[in-house]
Amino acid sequence: MAADPTIAPHWRFTVDEYELMGKVGILAEDDRTELLDGEIYGISPIGPKHAKFVRRITRQLYRVAGDMSIHVQDPIRLDPRSEPQPDLVVARPRRDEYESGHPTAQDILLVIEVADSTLALDRGVKIPIYAEQNINEVWIVDVKAEVVHVHTEPKGKSYRTVRSLGIGDVLVPTAVENVRIPVADLF
Repeated sequence: MAADPTIAPHWRFTVDEYELMGKVGILAEDDRTELLDGEIYGISPIGPKHAKFVRRITRQLYRVAGDMSIHVQDPIRLDPRSEPQPDLVVARPRRDEYESGHPTAQDILLVIEVADSTLALDRGVKIPIYAEQNINEVWIVDVKAEVVHVHTEPKGKSYRTVRSLGIGDVLVPTAVENVRIPVADLF
């Protein structure tokens, strides 16, 4: 059977292949990309509003997260075919401070995505990846709606529990002790 000429060629990559592309210069260090389920996605430039929310959340996390390892817009390695760059990750502390490799699903306690223009990508592409990797909790900070969508209890490619918390609510991550962040403090 011949290939359909109306369908563009399509390749899926592993994390190792993606990282090799960066090492050999196919992807430049300043190329803003992430690998999601084997596909390379361009990352939107970070606008001032998005950056403000990342700074606010980062400040709140440093204030309350104790000795947890906080990663800001750094890659996480989700084998075999994903290396997203969430806005924030709270991970278990490691002696080498992750010099030997990016956090993996087993290291991650909480993923936070700030969605001012990426809500569809975060919900439709990233959430299934995080759930399938058994990441226990993901927050999507929905800037336009002024709510935080809290996803917990991963099962397959989705989360059993999704709650939307607004200005009067308090965020209490399940795997990070003694953390309570009023949603109003983020907006």
